[in-house]
Amino acid sequence: MNSSDIAFTPADHMLLTGGTGFFGLALLRHWQARPMAIPRLTVLSRDPDAFLQRFPALATLPHLRWWRGDILQPSSLPFQERFSHVLHAAADSTLGPQLTALQRFDQVLTGTRNMLELATATGARRFLLTSSGGVYGSIEAARGVVETCLTMPDPLQPGQVFNVAKRTAEHLCALYQDRLEVVIARCFSFVGRDLPQQVHFAIGNFIHDALHHDAIIVQGDGSALRSYMDQRDLAHWLLVLMQRGRRAQAYNVGSEQAVSIAQLAHLVRDLLAPHKPVKVLGQVAGMSTRAFYLPNTEKARSELGLQLEFSLQESIREAARHGK
Repeated sequence: MNSSDIAFTPADHMLLTGGTGFFGLALLRHWQARPMAIPRLTVLSRDPDAFLQRFPALATLPHLRWWRGDILQPSSLPFQERFSHVLHAAADSTLGPQLTALQRFDQVLTGTRNMLELATATGARRFLLTSSGGVYGSIEAARGVVETCLTMPDPLQPGQVFNVAKRTAEHLCALYQDRLEVVIARCFSFVGRDLPQQVHFAIGNFIHDALHHDAIIVQGDGSALRSYMDQRDLAHWLLVLMQRGRRAQAYNVGSEQAVSIAQLAHLVRDLLAPHKPVKVLGQVAGMSTRAFYLPNTEKARSELGLQLEFSLQESIREAARHGK
């Protein structure tokens, strides 16, 4: 992973939203490992003190300061500052189940609008939105979806609120193209030390089962296909897109290595707990039936030279080393 590809200068000043979530932690750990590569950085958080109590080592990053604020409250945002880059990584999918559908929609769309306004008011040149592979709706093929695919999530389904909101946020970004160089990162599935292990992420649940339970449990029939990018690769890709992605363009961010959920459960078992069984329950009711969730990353690879450094096996072991 070559940090020299990320050509920030000492004069650059980045604002990062979502700095305390999974994406933000990936970026902060990236900079922790490469302190010379970091520009001046301001991280927006509603409660930085609570975060730093959990991750005190990240408080020592050079050129880093915290700003207490909320993307939904413009008066709390640093409009008086000057920024060169805004990386809007707030509103990932981790905390979605804790919000109502309308709260989720407002968090994504109103939050993005507020950050676009802040970026233009503070002189930012570049704006990166972390969007989602969910903007493609139902992916119908195992070969991986390309950025030119124009399928979309069903706007009449309340359960699609996150994906519809992200798609709408992308269009909102397009409306600011005359004032900002906006780039979209369509992010798929990830794994790493900071992925929650007891929520709605299958790989996190499998790792937790392998570490703490008698069996690895697959709630569905295990046939759905997924792929997983290491959070260390995620951080690198986001920073390269932030600096060198083409304006008004979307890039898929993820791995092309397809694995079924059942295969994934067995892989986690084989790596972490070979003596434990895998139990496939075959439950369907109330669960996602999305068969394929795979990106084609040719655009990022050919235009920006991006590759994966970490294998799925390495990522699983890294997550397990820090599992709780």
